[in-house]
Amino acid sequence: MWLDWDGAAAEHGLRLIAVSRPGYATSSRQPGRNISSVADDVKHVLDTLGVPWFVTVGWSGGGAHALACAALSGSRCRGGATLAGVGPYGEPDLDFLAGMGPENEAEFGAAFEGESCLRAWLEKHGAAFRHVTGAEIVEAFGGLVPQIDRDVLAGGFADAMAAEMRRALAPGFDGWVDDDMAFIRPWGFDLASIGVPVVVWQGDLDLMVPSAHGKWLAEKIPGAFAKPAIGHGHISLVVEYRDAILRDLMGRVVVDNNDR
Repeated sequence: MWLDWDGAAAEHGLRLIAVSRPGYATSSRQPGRNISSVADDVKHVLDTLGVPWFVTVGWSGGGAHALACAALSGSRCRGGATLAGVGPYGEPDLDFLAGMGPENEAEFGAAFEGESCLRAWLEKHGAAFRHVTGAEIVEAFGGLVPQIDRDVLAGGFADAMAAEMRRALAPGFDGWVDDDMAFIRPWGFDLASIGVPVVVWQGDLDLMVPSAHGKWLAEKIPGAFAKPAIGHGHISLVVEYRDAILRDLMGRVVVDNNDR
């Protein structure tokens, strides 16, 4: 996902650091983790690399984790962006499943039944992603991708995304299971505690994370900036708006001369 962001990040004076969440690729599993757990993981990575400050950007399920970093990292985090990011489950004014494609409705329906049910569902319905190719990825997504997403899932980008999925799921479904279970449990931090600039990007045609999630987040995060991407879906958003996302975020972040 982030492979083609390296050049764009450099143009904005940023060093791109992408972290696999526990259970994906070569990252060790952390059973029972919640969304807030990511803040300690990111702190460890940044300390190891000697990075004094950062901005956080998360796509899809990564959006919630980016918000955790914005809320829990103190002054070290200077700002954040959530791209088609999921909102919390169980909020009275957010219908979590409304507008999702059929595969996501079924997946979260299994998650509501518990971890063992979710794992069984993924073993049956998610297996294709462990071996998916670029030519097969649109079919694998099924009813989760509107035409605008199908249009960008082609050529080298489709090959790269498929390769990332194969790498992420090489050890199995632990990361995916733990993500879904974390999404439907309390996140472990208060959105109202976020004190840095946060930009909420959301496509109105998104069938994986419907636009209501982005609207809800923009209303609940203090001072958040809503950036609706009209005519875009879950995947086309991050393909077509990559440069705009970084330019907009860095235009809102305060960086003093000692940080450069």
